Formats: sequence, C-alpha cells, structure tokens
Amino acid sequence: MTGHGHRHSRWRPHTHDTADRVDHALETSRRGLRTLGWSFAALFVTAVAQLVLVLVTGSVALLGDTIHNFADALTAVPLGIAFLLGRRAATRRYTYGLGRAEDLAGVVVVLVVAASAVLVAYESVLRLFDPQPVGHPWVVATAGVIGFAGNELVARYRIKVGREIGSAALVADGVHARTDGFTSLAVVVGAAGVAFGVPVADPIVGLGITVAILFVLRDTAKEVFRRLLDAVDPASVELAEQTARAVDGVLGTRDLRMRWIGHSLRAELAVTVAADLTVAEAHTLAHEVEHRLVHTIPRLAAVVVHTEPATGAERVAH
Repeated sequence: MTGHGHRHSRWRPHTHDTADRVDHALETSRRGLRTLGWSFAALFVTAVAQLVLVLVTGSVALLGDTIHNFADALTAVPLGIAFLLGRRAATRRYTYGLGRAEDLAGVVVVLVVAASAVLVAYESVLRLFDPQPVGHPWVVATAGVIGFAGNELVARYRIKVGREIGSAALVADGVHARTDGFTSLAVVVGAAGVAFGVPVADPIVGLGITVAILFVLRDTAKEVFRRLLDAVDPASVELAEQTARAVDGVLGTRDLRMRWIGHSLRAELAVTVAADLTVAEAHTLAHEVEHRLVHTIPRLAAVVVHTEPATGAERVAH
C-alpha cells in the first residue's frame, strides 16, 4: 500500500501536486545548466589567456596548468548533457526518467581528469630529460595567478549551487576546480625557481601538479562511484527512520531503502500499523508518513510507503 491518498482524517494528510515536483526538478536543472554555462566560460577564458602566455614563455608547468584548465572547462559538457537528459519525463522504458545520466557524466569527468594527469606527467618528464629554456618568469607567475583566480571563482559558484540543488557531480567538480586553483599557484613557485637560476624547477613543478591532480582524481572517483553503487548518507537513513516512527499511528518501521536519481533522493519503506485499521485509514496514515519524510529529509523527492499489520508481539512492544 503506498502513501498517496488524499482523504482527510485524524492523521492530517498533505497532498503533493505532481506538477509542483516537476517544476522543482526543472528549476534545479536550469540552475545547474546556468552554473555550468558560466563556469565553462570563465575557465575557457582563463585557459585561453594562459595558453597565450605559454606560447610566450615555453613553461611546461604553465602548459600543464593550462591543459588541466581546458579539461576542467570541457567537463561542463557531459554534465550539461546529463542535466538536459534529467529533465525528460519518465517513459514506459525509463520509468524513473534519465536522472542517472548525471552519474554517468561523473564517470566522464573522472576519465577526463585522468587523461589530463597523464598528459601533464608526460610533458614534465620530457622536459626533465630534454630541458628547454623558460622565458619571462614574471609572465609565468602572472599566468599562475590568473589560473588561481579563475578556478577559485568557478569553485565557489559550482559548490554553492551544487549543494543547493543536491548535485554531487557539480559539488565534486567545484572541489576539483578549487584544488586546481592551488596547482596554479604552484606555477608561481616554478617561475620563482627559474628566476633564481634553477630551470629544473619548472618541470618539477609540472610533476607536482600531476600529483595534485591524482589526489583530486581519487576523491572525485570515490564520490562518483559511490553514487553509481547507490550509496547514501547513513545519517539521512537514520533521520528517515526516526521521522517515520514519530508519526502518530506508526508502530514500527523496516526495510528502508534510499537511492539517488540525479540530484534527488527516492525512498521506500514499510511501516507497521494497528491491524484493525481500515484500508482507507492505513492509506491515509501512509500518506502522512510520506509527507513528513519529504518535508524533513533534504533532497528527498518521492517516497513509497508500504503499510503492514502489527503482530501481537509488536503491539505489546509498542
């Protein structure tokens, strides 16, 4: 028995208009798309400015940072496609819609970041064995500062919106951008080394940037693959159980399941109720459980509530 009844009784059911839920889902997708659009533009402009300075200076550390910034800008493309797919209505084949496309986009992000790490490492090792002169160290340092500013601006924007709409992929991409900002500052260190007569500092900093990318890659991959395996915050599970048990008329809960679909949570659980309730009363009580959960658990969009009659032992325990 599911919690979607609309009859009023002592349990004070609250109706949820399906159109309201659809509108909310569309608005979160719109915000995600706007965020991706502006952050793509900011990172692309940053990377182009750095590329011009790479051609002037020949710095491999700056080249590595530039490649990574281009890769970061391009990660907005699969995420944007995923947000667009997530806005499509459910069908007879895809009964939950296409929200999980966001998780697949996260995998693409991981692969792009990994490819950028390989490319930066290759260029850095090549320069260690075949040193090339680095000109205009102060220009390299300026480019590093530009990279830091662009990444930090994008990081703050992506993390803020990602948390507000419940998008793990967007938050992970924001954290990624913030870490990249600090790798851009490492370029400044390499430029200082060159200025003081230590040209090997440039490729060494390039290798350091590679290591930083790998650390970010590890954390990003962990978050993405957790989503793919339907991991949720245990605190949310505990809160959902407590909230359901607190509803007047619920004698117990069990079999709670939660999963992310895109940037929204879905849940199902069974609640034990008095065996002498009518079908209509049990249905109304299930709807009240749904109402409480949707309004208590952050990012929870839908709940399926099964009602089961209590056994004698359960009635005594309650």
